[in-house]
Amino acid sequence: MIAIIDSGGANIASVQFALERRGAKGVLTADAQVINAADKVILPGVGAADVAMRQLREQGLIDCIRALKQPVLGVCLGMQLLFEHSDEEDTELLGVVPGKVAEFPVGRGLTVPHMGWNRLLPIDKTNSHPLLHNVAPGSHVYFVHSYFAPLSGDTIAGCDYGLGFTAMVASGNFMGCQFHPEKSGPVGAQILNNFLSL
Repeated sequence: MIAIIDSGGANIASVQFALERRGAKGVLTADAQVINAADKVILPGVGAADVAMRQLREQGLIDCIRALKQPVLGVCLGMQLLFEHSDEEDTELLGVVPGKVAEFPVGRGLTVPHMGWNRLLPIDKTNSHPLLHNVAPGSHVYFVHSYFAPLSGDTIAGCDYGLGFTAMVASGNFMGCQFHPEKSGPVGAQILNNFLSL
């Protein structure tokens, strides 16, 4: 069973549909017992970091998420929530992945938010992380975000939008995609398949 944490994100239905297309059932829940019992957990999110963290706090899920041992995948804002801190409203995040989330600088001829298709740039030339199995370097995926996590030792795929940033992260059982795999065509489907196969 796959638990989809109800963080109030607007992309929850599309994540559920994407799982169904992969033959998997995702259960939307804010119940810590259901989340703890799940084989895998997805933390989706669209919107503001402070609002999502407040909702998780009100639902009593902060410590639950931090203690999870099964594979966890954060999507878009859900990936950012895995980090320690966001400049967005000076928000403390879950802190299960080292690093801070910052806002894209305005200027450089680039619009904010970063919206649309962009390329995954491999950090490890062998694409050895299981989430990247059968994902070709330079594959296009679909982004919508104004904040980003810098490149770090936990980055497994980067992206360039005037500066390099983390497109995919992995730290132990916690993983994340800054882009929307559920909206990224065959590449996103492969990444979801890879997560389901962990």
